[in-house]
Amino acid sequence: MPKTVFHVDQSKSMRDQEVPGHNRWHPDIPVATRVRPGEEFRVECRDWTDAQIGNNDSANDVRDVDLTLCHMLSGPIGVEGAEPGDLLVVDILDLGPVPQEVGPAPGQGWGYTGIFAKMNGGGFLTDYFPDAYKAIWDLHGHETTSRHIPGVRYTGITHPGLIGTAPSAELLAKWNERERALIEQDPQRVPPLALPPVEDGVLAGKLTGSELQKVAREGARTVPARENGGNQDIKNLTAGSRIFFPVFVPEAKLSMGDLHFSQGDGEISFCGAIEIGGYIDLGVDLIKGGMETYGVTTNPLFMPGRMEPRYTEFLTFIGVSVQHEENRNFYLDATLAYRRACLNAIEYLKKFGYTGEQAYLLLGSAPIEGRISGIVDIPNACCSLYLPIAVFDFDVRPSVQGPVVADRGMQAVAA
Repeated sequence: MPKTVFHVDQSKSMRDQEVPGHNRWHPDIPVATRVRPGEEFRVECRDWTDAQIGNNDSANDVRDVDLTLCHMLSGPIGVEGAEPGDLLVVDILDLGPVPQEVGPAPGQGWGYTGIFAKMNGGGFLTDYFPDAYKAIWDLHGHETTSRHIPGVRYTGITHPGLIGTAPSAELLAKWNERERALIEQDPQRVPPLALPPVEDGVLAGKLTGSELQKVAREGARTVPARENGGNQDIKNLTAGSRIFFPVFVPEAKLSMGDLHFSQGDGEISFCGAIEIGGYIDLGVDLIKGGMETYGVTTNPLFMPGRMEPRYTEFLTFIGVSVQHEENRNFYLDATLAYRRACLNAIEYLKKFGYTGEQAYLLLGSAPIEGRISGIVDIPNACCSLYLPIAVFDFDVRPSVQGPVVADRGMQAVAA
């Protein structure tokens, strides 16, 4: 086993760790530990909410989650010799939930999927599902089941939802400028168009006093993906993947967290993956001057690993860029097209006895595949959602006998 360079005691908040992590992007957050190119090491991670979500049958915790605390990241990890303009090569060697532990923190034998309330983050389908819901998943080796969504069992496609390097001061200023401009387009929107820096809940390693206040005023929230990688939520960043990150600051300052036991393409309910704490084993190297050499200036690139569930049969749902309720066309809107594919899948699964919320939670957490199938045939973009039929313990395919209707239980709801 590689040596652990960042340790997390799952019985404690990230703030109370011997070496705390952080929950903002800022170049002034000091490195927590250092590694050398060619070195292999382990990083332990806390659940992204700092374990605000419990293993219970109420979604009150999802409804009331404090998003100013998120995401809790492990790091930054300084890489000796890394300089702005380099490419940081990161190999994901292995990862998973907290090893050999059962307990109250996500990743200790269980994980969760949440539908966030529209007033507190929302999700891809928040206009259709505006309230908070939750499903708890029990982890059985590489497979998972849920008492809140009975009738399904699937193999996880475990990956870090969030991993990235620190921005430079100049890049951070650009992020804040463009996101503030976006917010100003509709400042009263719920959920908001973007999340600006906020001082509440900030954690920046061991920084205190005026240094912490500076990070609080300027630090970028970790919710979206950006040029440094960050919260990309790419389900295929599994063990065996190799990622090439742009380096913007000395030592690169690599951070990670938001581990997912499983997730579908899009993580559509915002907290749509099976969220866990756990560990990730990494190897690092450098390509000096690699950003200019390979033209990698705005986003990382990666080679996906070969570790993924082997599903071969899918039921595929189609969506086009039409708002059917209003009979209104949108020009090549792939977001709307994928939303319609998701809604079509949910309506289909409701015929088998699932609630719409259960189906929504399932599509966020199961290893579904989402694809842009057509983006040139005006006016309609076409997207497709591939649902593996082997995850069900009943036949979900259309037949002349009709759907197998059964009591499928209930997702956890908020009081």
